[in-house]
Amino acid sequence: MPASSALRPWGSAAVHLEVAVPGAAIGAVAGLFATGVGMAAGLPAAMTGTAGLALGLPLAVLGAAYSVLLARGVFPIGAVAPLALYWLLGFPAAQLFDAHMVAWVTGAGSALREPLPSFLLLQAMLSLGFTIGFLWLHERTMPHWLMRVRGHNPVAEALFQRYVEHAAHLQRRRGPGRAPRGRRRPD
Repeated sequence: MPASSALRPWGSAAVHLEVAVPGAAIGAVAGLFATGVGMAAGLPAAMTGTAGLALGLPLAVLGAAYSVLLARGVFPIGAVAPLALYWLLGFPAAQLFDAHMVAWVTGAGSALREPLPSFLLLQAMLSLGFTIGFLWLHERTMPHWLMRVRGHNPVAEALFQRYVEHAAHLQRRRGPGRAPRGRRRPD
């Protein structure tokens, strides 16, 4: 099957949802980290649970959307700049949702202690770190996931072939006779 045919919309959303799993999992794990940090800080259970869920849910949705957009060819494989722009908008929105949900559950009067522009600017700056971590994890989990599901999922197969082409391109750029970084050639 040609790779371009897998980029067409399919009758079932299941093939796209299956490709979305790695991005969704990374976002959900970020929410678990928020829960862990809250527990380590000794915050009340309602606050830590809400923080984890209210941050993990939007990050999981945004992570899943990134995986689908990657499969659809909207994002190039391994590119930091387009993903940084994506999270520049998505990460502050997720943090704002989290702040409002925690304030609502705990009964706090205001969700933010600082003005909204200051909050959004800080979260936008933090989004670059999240982008790098997200991309690092995504590029290490997605190919393995695609190998598992590509036999029955044409979207996964097309994306897997893009990863193979990308790896071959990187190997050609590395040049003949040069071993991949971190690995030594046998003597």
